[in-house]
Amino acid sequence: MRGFRRQSILGFVGIVASIGACNNQPVPKTEPRAPSTIATSASKGQTVPAPNSARSIDPALVAAATGGKPEIADNVVKVSFPRNDIPVQVDGWTMPPFMGLTSWAAFTPGEKSGIEAMIMGDLVLFEDEVSEAMSAALDAGLEVTALHNHFFFDKPKVFFMHIGGEGQTEILGKGVRKTLDTVATIRKKTPEPQVRFASPIVSSKNNIDGSKIETALGVKGTAKDGMYKVVIGRNAIVADCGCNVGKAMGVNTWAAFAGTDEDAVVDGDFAVLEKELQPVLKTLRTGGIHVVAIHHHMVGENPRVLFLHYWGRGPVTDLVNVLRKGLDLTKDAAK
Repeated sequence: MRGFRRQSILGFVGIVASIGACNNQPVPKTEPRAPSTIATSASKGQTVPAPNSARSIDPALVAAATGGKPEIADNVVKVSFPRNDIPVQVDGWTMPPFMGLTSWAAFTPGEKSGIEAMIMGDLVLFEDEVSEAMSAALDAGLEVTALHNHFFFDKPKVFFMHIGGEGQTEILGKGVRKTLDTVATIRKKTPEPQVRFASPIVSSKNNIDGSKIETALGVKGTAKDGMYKVVIGRNAIVADCGCNVGKAMGVNTWAAFAGTDEDAVVDGDFAVLEKELQPVLKTLRTGGIHVVAIHHHMVGENPRVLFLHYWGRGPVTDLVNVLRKGLDLTKDAAK
């Protein structure tokens, strides 16, 4: 038994010694990643990426690009922009920006090869600012990842548009600045938030020709009281329970039209995979259709599905042409 204990102890000491020896060995060569690397074997000239914590974002660069005052914590550089230009009431109470009415953008070192920074942020917007701010962000190379409300009974209505992206710090920062400048231009032009997109619908009676919509979208719809609606499902979506879910369970893209063929309104919902979100957003905004919400309807599904709700107005042919382009970006949609 004593011999066994001695061997065990010696074996344990050997293991500890081996671990210590391993810890003194050079770090194996891995794929280099810009912009920073640390030397691991001077004799061989091998390098590995510096860990995220060993690199940092230049606060002065963020300040110059965004126009904000940087704050630094946990290797993150953050700029904030309180919305104090227009008073906001929630449930009859005037809310200070400190309570959640502050736009912000945070920068952290990127982890992918050639990626200097990753950005996340949240922009506080009024209804008449959302569409143009979204277009500005997308045009500047930022991603728009969510759009929703935080309050009930707020006046004026406030929405929150989440942004993201990867790339060069300066380019990302200038994208934030461009988006905020777009908002400032809107408020300079119309100091009070607007209460509608355009003039009211002229026609008091709906008279939509569904055949034009069927031809353009390639799917048969349903008519009711002069309105027309089409629903297009998604294939191969598995819910968290393991159940297959699709068109009949609400995993679908739909469009409903009212008004006349010459002056119609369309509202609906696009069901998109994560990789499809940005292309569909850009397509709708380029076509003049307003995106009014971006969120999820489920949890734990595979693949993940996001839903973007929209509103548009114009001739039916123009509206369906834009929607058709969006549908073409979701190739596995089922008729």
